[in-house]
Amino acid sequence: MLTDRQRLEAAELLRSAEDHVTPIAPLIDAFPGIGTEDAYEIQLVNIRHRLAAGAEVRGHKVGLSSPVMQRMMGVDEPDYGHLLGDMELRQDVPVTAARYCAPRVEVEVGFVLGDDLPGETCTPADVLAATERVVPALELIDSRIRDWRITIADTIADNASSAGYVIGEGRDPRALDLTAVDARLTAGGELLAEGRSDAVLGDPTRSVAWLARTVARFGVSLKKGHVVLPGSCTRAVDVAAGGTYTAEFTGLGAVSLSFI
Repeated sequence: MLTDRQRLEAAELLRSAEDHVTPIAPLIDAFPGIGTEDAYEIQLVNIRHRLAAGAEVRGHKVGLSSPVMQRMMGVDEPDYGHLLGDMELRQDVPVTAARYCAPRVEVEVGFVLGDDLPGETCTPADVLAATERVVPALELIDSRIRDWRITIADTIADNASSAGYVIGEGRDPRALDLTAVDARLTAGGELLAEGRSDAVLGDPTRSVAWLARTVARFGVSLKKGHVVLPGSCTRAVDVAAGGTYTAEFTGLGAVSLSFI
């Protein structure tokens, strides 16, 4: 466990790395005792800092939602981060790649809530009942840790490596089999990655339900209007200036991000 002062120091290191687009060494190098609880508290320090500056919480993201990624990180459950208003991106406005340390995109079936979710008792059925629409989504991830040499504590403290997101229009979730949505990521006509929605805990509604139960322990609830990104259907792909990256989903549509 870290002291409160150490948590503040770690948060400042991450904040400075993001502000100056200068990644840092893994936090465990400077804070050998860092654990998961410390990491979430460090994440919250920086989220509160951004909220005080005028940002708003617009939702949450789930990371490490595939068994493969969990084994890589040596954990047995996902992690989560916050989606803020200043992280919203648009399909018609190119993103400046140089604003980020090492940007990548992930392909996700996103959820837009039409009602609040229950907390500690939340089930996949509750998620379906409360979802206004599921949407094609791209999450822009970035690591303020040099060369993506992250431990589980690094990615949690770094807001689950989240940096931005864009969503499309989508449709009623009851009109789709959410375990069988095929997804493809392309750029310039080249197929970069492909996968299926059941890569996310077998069913992305399970991921959203896990999130609702988990954040409830901290007095947080998932609200009407929030966006939830449950985890990627595909591997993450590095992005570069000049590229346009398009995610296409069977039965759900497509969404794109361009970089300059």
